[in-house]
Amino acid sequence: MARIQFFDTTLRDGEQSPGCSLSTPEKLQVAGQLARLGVDVIEAGFPAASPGDADAVVQIARTVEGPVVAGLARATRRDIETCAASVREAARGRIHVFLATSPIHMERKLQKTPAQVLQAIREHVAIAAGTGCEVEFSAEDAGRSDPYFLIDAYSVAAAAGATVLNVPDTVGYLMPDEYGALIRLLVDRVERPGQAIFSVHTHDDLGLAVANSLAGIAAGATQVECTVNGIGERAGNAALEEIVMALHVRAARWGHETGILTTELYRTSRLVSALTGSQVQPNKAIVGANAFSHEAGIHQDGILKGRETYEIMDAGLVGRQGENLVLGKHSGRAALRKALADLGYQLADEGIDRVFAEFKLLADRKKQILGADLAALVETGLAAPDEEAYSLEGFQVVGGTTVRPTATVRIRTNGVVREEAAVGDGPVEAAYRAVGRATGVPARLDDYSIRSVTPDADAQGEVQVRLGFGERSFVGRSVSTDIIEASVRAYLNALNRAVSQGVVAAPVSATVAA
Repeated sequence: MARIQFFDTTLRDGEQSPGCSLSTPEKLQVAGQLARLGVDVIEAGFPAASPGDADAVVQIARTVEGPVVAGLARATRRDIETCAASVREAARGRIHVFLATSPIHMERKLQKTPAQVLQAIREHVAIAAGTGCEVEFSAEDAGRSDPYFLIDAYSVAAAAGATVLNVPDTVGYLMPDEYGALIRLLVDRVERPGQAIFSVHTHDDLGLAVANSLAGIAAGATQVECTVNGIGERAGNAALEEIVMALHVRAARWGHETGILTTELYRTSRLVSALTGSQVQPNKAIVGANAFSHEAGIHQDGILKGRETYEIMDAGLVGRQGENLVLGKHSGRAALRKALADLGYQLADEGIDRVFAEFKLLADRKKQILGADLAALVETGLAAPDEEAYSLEGFQVVGGTTVRPTATVRIRTNGVVREEAAVGDGPVEAAYRAVGRATGVPARLDDYSIRSVTPDADAQGEVQVRLGFGERSFVGRSVSTDIIEASVRAYLNALNRAVSQGVVAAPVSATVAA
């Protein structure tokens, strides 16, 4: 069986989604989980883009074991040298060099002739190979490039030392039959000293990213570049979990194997969603809330008689076997640890202590705590910065049909509590205005959403907000059976993330309000 390598670019292409900015500690969490998932390559970032990006790549290369650690580089000496320095501590480091090859990119963006582009590929792939790192070459916008020019471009790259030749459909333009034919042509015609492998990288502008990636694999590519939950610029990238399960469920048809541990897919999806704030739609294949749900009577009847009547895979196969567990206020620490393990969470003692304390508080408000409740508690903690500049001490809201909503909040910062009140058109707006006064930080509310974590009447509300600070925005998330409390804590979570990344100045000493 041919082995398909998975190149995960969640931390590079995925993070380019608007509002998906991750701190270095958050990137390390994701990278560690990707290693547990079993991806072959982690594209950890674009080191030349910023010092923060370079540092994240360095930290991942230094600490994450197993996958190849790759960094992206334009076809410039500075980018390549910066990338090489960033991945040098990895057991296997890779430099991913890219240069555009489509007529529109060469003429308008690069302002180079095809001959000049070939020379630039030859020169800069050789520079990258000279660092001792593995080298991958991507012809940006290959989907709109002249196929016969691509044959020359990839032949030049392979001769200069590239061992992976990536074919990006950068703007999601091609149909599956067109993309498959392109990959087949390149596999057959490109001169590859040392037999460099072909890789596919597809975007979802027309909803065809996964179909195109599979067409590329069918045509001979043995590496697939994708992201968790399909996040990425514009409409996103090919979804890793969908490609993995297509190859797994239809293994007899494909005849390929992967190194992916499928039972880690759901946990990986939840972690990425929690940290990036990019929510998974309920009908999303494999990891969506409704992926294994059945409401139609005919379907329910069939499922009761045999799950295989309407399910082509078992929920446990993708790590969802713990969703139906139930705990109560009398459940102890050992039961909680077992429940978290069933959900796929292996927490250190301090993590168990934090979740147990929150679990007990929740148990006083809810009769039954479900797996989704526990997952929400864990993921809210994972999304919180290590140190909080601002924390909620308490709040009070007054409102009604004849009273304009008024909110009072008490916010702790630097060991001092400041109390402020404000009015608004609704209780959440009033609370947010009060928080703004208490912190003294102007923020723009770009998005606000709330959903029920579970279907029961005493369910927790999960609130997600996106706060804007100039050109940057940060996502905050919190859960509570009180939606006003969840709203305020989500706001503070986003604000604290902005402080932790240096976008908002750390608070100075405050005075105690009377």
